[in-house]
Formats: sequence, structure tokens, C-alpha cells
Amino acid sequence: MTFRPPDDPDSDELLLSRTAAGDAEAFARLFQRRQGQVFRFALHMTGTITIAEDVTQEAFLRVMRDAGRFEAGRSAVVSWLCGIARNCALQRLERERPYQAWNEDDEPGAGEGTATADPVAALVRAEGIEQVRQAVLSLPIRYREVVALCDLQELSYAETADALGCAVGTVRSRLHRARALLASKLSHVSQESAGRIAGARSCA
Repeated sequence: MTFRPPDDPDSDELLLSRTAAGDAEAFARLFQRRQGQVFRFALHMTGTITIAEDVTQEAFLRVMRDAGRFEAGRSAVVSWLCGIARNCALQRLERERPYQAWNEDDEPGAGEGTATADPVAALVRAEGIEQVRQAVLSLPIRYREVVALCDLQELSYAETADALGCAVGTVRSRLHRARALLASKLSHVSQESAGRIAGARSCA
């Protein structure tokens, strides 16, 4: 991610300020730069390309309308954008309800998992992208969103806290719990896969 100081004429902050003043070119530039990141977050949250596209479009329509509400220096533009996208995604999920998250208290061994230093990357290497994506989607929303922002979008704890409107300590505790749930979920998937493979071999 390229860092630009706030006084850079092409910085997110100034592009957003110009958008608030009605500068369509500035909005187009901001959209071009950040829509991919917003779309990926929306996809991690919803699991469906068409819904993620709708969420991204709705989020940037809100950016165009509410650009003047951004307070430079109080939060980063990227976390502000992700906060808007999060609200749009939650509203869409409430209507669509395409995924039923498991109850963490009912997940066998969920409380026993421990998070590694880079758990999502390790899980991707061990289990494959698709299984990890489905596991993330099955997390309760409060855990899914911290994994999406911290581990998949690589936002800092402070930026994630800004996006979610909560304390940094809350982000840390939810992320720790989310990583444990992911490890537990994928452990069960691996055991099931191994059982199917062993069964297939015995029948061969």
C-alpha cells in the first residue's frame, strides 16, 4: 500500500475533501484507487461476487454523499471507507442471509484453539484458499469482520477499531477468538477429508 502524506495533492484525504466540494474527478480518482480494496472486503464479508459488487457500489455512493463528514486526522480514509462498506454489507446480509454462521459455543473444541502469529496464511498453506474462505464466511459476523480487516485486508488494529467503531482491545480479543475458531473449524474439515480419502482407498 503506497503511503502518501495528508498534504500530498493526490492523498486520499485531499481527494475526499475535493469530493466533498463536488469535484467529480477527485471522486473518480479515489474510486479507482480504493474500489478494489473495498470490493475484496465486501467479498470476504458476503462470499458472493454480485453482492460484493452491489455493496461496493452502495458504499461509494455513500462516500459521494457523505464525504464532508470525514474528519481528517481522526481516522484514516481506508478505515473510514471500510466502515461504510461494513455497514452496507451488514444491511445486505440482513436482507439476504445467505450464510448461517455456526454457534461458537456449539462448535466442538472451539474454545481450545490457539492462534499462531500468522494463522490465516498458515491455514491457506495447509488447507487451501477455498476451504479457508468458506471457514471465514461461517464465522459469526463480529469475528468474520476482524479477520477480513486485520488478516485479509492487513489493516492495523487501530484502523480496524476505527472501521468497526470499537476499542483496540476489543479488536484484539475478537481476533484472537476468531483465529481459534478458524483453526478448530479447519481441523474438523481436515479430519473429515482424511476420513473420506481413507474410505475411498479401502474400497479401491
